[in-house]
Amino acid sequence: MWTEKLLSGVLRVLTPLGPRYLKPSIGQRLYLLWVFRNFQTLPFKVLSARQQRLIEGMCDENRFVAWGVGFDDAPLVGTLEQRPPALSQKLPPRRPSTSVDEAVAPFAAEGRR
Repeated sequence: MWTEKLLSGVLRVLTPLGPRYLKPSIGQRLYLLWVFRNFQTLPFKVLSARQQRLIEGMCDENRFVAWGVGFDDAPLVGTLEQRPPALSQKLPPRRPSTSVDEAVAPFAAEGRR
């Protein structure tokens, strides 16, 4: 079973939209087997900063695989619960919205001159 997980295992990540499956590289699978050695399911909060960065990096690299397309019988390395949503970059503050008439009026006045 260990060798099957090492060779073709996937990581299940439970998200608000349902479970997603990640296909880690062989080195990542080896590390994840060690992380999940005592538990099949772990919450995201209990992982170390390094482990969290690894999971976030795999999600950023879009290593997701479609379950049901050749992966039906792929062994699970582990299940990760409660993964927080990816943080988006802060956007600059928005200007207050004005109506189109107010925004165009100065330009229309110049055009009439």
